[in-house]
Amino acid sequence: ISAFATRLAKMVTKSDLTDPMSGFFAITRSAFDNSVRDLSGQGYKILLDICASSKSPLRIQEVAYQFRTRQAGESKLDALVTWEYLMLLADKLVGHVVPARFISFSLIGGLGVFVHMVVLSALLATGLADFIAAQGLATVAAMVFNFFVNNTLTYRDRRLRGAKEVIFGLFTFMLVCSVGAFANVGIANYLFANSHYRWWSAGLAGILLGAVWNYAATSIFTWRVRKRPSVAAKGSTV
Repeated sequence: ISAFATRLAKMVTKSDLTDPMSGFFAITRSAFDNSVRDLSGQGYKILLDICASSKSPLRIQEVAYQFRTRQAGESKLDALVTWEYLMLLADKLVGHVVPARFISFSLIGGLGVFVHMVVLSALLATGLADFIAAQGLATVAAMVFNFFVNNTLTYRDRRLRGAKEVIFGLFTFMLVCSVGAFANVGIANYLFANSHYRWWSAGLAGILLGAVWNYAATSIFTWRVRKRPSVAAKGSTV
C-alpha cells in the first residue's frame, strides 16, 4: 500500500497503524464490541474499519515481521481493492453526512462528463454527425460508460452478471438517467428564468437534483438489493 494511503488511514483512525490493510491481527472482545455497531462493511479491510469505528482510541501493539518474496499466486491489491479502500476512508470521514456510495456514483458521473465531451468533439471534428446526432450519441456513450463502471466499482456487492441481467440493468439505468436529465434541465431553467438565480447556481442546482435522482432511482431499479432465500425456503417439504 502506498505511503499516501497509509497516511490517510492514520488520519481517519487517529492511530499509528503501520499496515492498516493487514488481515492478521488479534483483538479483545471488549474492543470489538465497542466498534461493531458502527462498522461500515465497505470493502473487506476489517482492521481499518474497526479502528476507525471505535468510540474511543484503541491501544495498539504491533509485532514486526518481514514478508518473504512471493512464491505463488498474485497480490489482491488491484484497482478495485484500492477503490474500496478509498471508499471506506470516505465513509468514515463523511459517511454520516453523505453516503460513500453516492460519492463514488458522483465521481464516476464526473468521468462520464469527460467521456461525453470526448465523443462529442470526436464526432464533430470528423464530420461523422451533426451536432444533434453527435450530442445524442455522446449522451448514450456516457450513460453506457457510467453503467459499466458503476456496476464494477460502486455496486460491486450487487454486481449484475450475465447477459440478461446486464442488458436489463443497462436499460433501466439509461431510462432512469434520462428522467434525471430532463429534471436537471427543467429545474435549472426554472430557477434561472423565474427565481433570478445566476446561470452557474441554477446549473449546479439542476446537476445536484439530477445526481440525487439518478443515484436513488438506480439503487432501487437497477441495483436493487436482492433478497436472500430463507432457510425454510431452501429446505425440502415433506
